[in-house]
Amino acid sequence: MAGNIPPTAFDKEQIFGMAEKEMEYRVELFNKLTQTCFNKCIENRHKESELNMGENSCIDRCVSKYWQVTNMIGQLLGSNRPPM
Repeated sequence: MAGNIPPTAFDKEQIFGMAEKEMEYRVELFNKLTQTCFNKCIENRHKESELNMGENSCIDRCVSKYWQVTNMIGQLLGSNRPPM
């Protein structure tokens, strides 16, 4: 019954290390997404305290495309297929 064997300290350390790397990856991804979409969509002259309609639409499209591409790359890397 291999399923009943409790994880060792080494296993727990490995799991914690993998979770830590995943968190670092997600934070980096979020920071890149934020910076990319901000630079693309927000005017350098901050005239208003709120985003205007064009900036909102741009950010929405930018974030959507960024996630689509990120997911596509993840799927390609996970499947070991050559790029399209």
